[in-house]
Amino acid sequence: MYRLIKPIFFKFDPENVHYFVVKRLKWFNDKFPLGKTIIRSSFDVHIKGLEKEVFGIKFRNPVGLAAGFDKNGEYVEALSNLGFGFIEVGTVTPMPQPGNDKPRMFRLPSDQALINRMGFNNKGVDVMAERLRLLKDKHPEIVVGGNIGKNKATPNEDAVSDYIKCFDRLFDVVDYFVVNVSSPNTPGLRELQEKEPLKKILNTLQQRNGKNDISRPILLKIAPDLTDAQLDDIIEIVAETNIAGIIATNTTISRENLATDKSLAGELGGLSGKPVKERSTEVIRYLSEKSNKAFPIIGVGGIHSAKDAQQKLDAGASLIQLYTGFIYEGPGLIKSICKSLIK
Repeated sequence: MYRLIKPIFFKFDPENVHYFVVKRLKWFNDKFPLGKTIIRSSFDVHIKGLEKEVFGIKFRNPVGLAAGFDKNGEYVEALSNLGFGFIEVGTVTPMPQPGNDKPRMFRLPSDQALINRMGFNNKGVDVMAERLRLLKDKHPEIVVGGNIGKNKATPNEDAVSDYIKCFDRLFDVVDYFVVNVSSPNTPGLRELQEKEPLKKILNTLQQRNGKNDISRPILLKIAPDLTDAQLDDIIEIVAETNIAGIIATNTTISRENLATDKSLAGELGGLSGKPVKERSTEVIRYLSEKSNKAFPIIGVGGIHSAKDAQQKLDAGASLIQLYTGFIYEGPGLIKSICKSLIK
């Protein structure tokens, strides 16, 4: 069915279509118990043997939804019913912010890719925390990751305070955290990937990482544009700060070898989808081999098929996440990957 409606969706603005679809998915999930049952029976993954424990968390399957799709924790239950083993929400910031001017998301169908410059548009961490509290009261079994960032107006020298605010506010309602310093759409944010400022953020969060004898896994999301020397620094930082793992990778600022017309491909923002697939896999393999598999990696970037997912896992990923592939291939991709993995 998705192949029939996708051409219609692709005639309209990507951001408008996104909210049109997820709002109706949530409405259907909340208002029609029979409809929710139909969705779950059609898409949800009921395959034994896919369960996996990573950084102390049990995942019902290794296929997750990447951050950016549900920025405010508004659609977690409805999206979980499509079969995802975990949902990562955000990126969220302490204060609400509108993000960058529209239009700010662009499809590149010739490359099966997206360009986005959303700019951490979200309603703020207080709104997300309350929504996730209600969700966890109802569905504690849904694994939720909280992707946290800094407000655009916060200078880099004060960035750690924004990460602390988000961390403290979400501690009781998420299962793991992701520190996002790799989005290309907040000015100066990627400078926080440098060794010293990054260690400061991660060490500070680790010092606060404990409440009633409970701690949360903290992961770092990195860009695909890092050099080997910078990746070596990342391995060292993971060891020094004792964080739980890495998400590889975020979107790229590269525009190499695109089939799309330059006027569109040249739009500012992060590129995701098929063009980042190989580089993302290279980063996963490099980190896994150079660290001697010292920490778990969540692989994301250009997963449009079961074969793409398997390549990420073979390279060293413990879990995978979808975003652009989910948009291009539809919700059937989740079950397709899971069926292939069980074989």
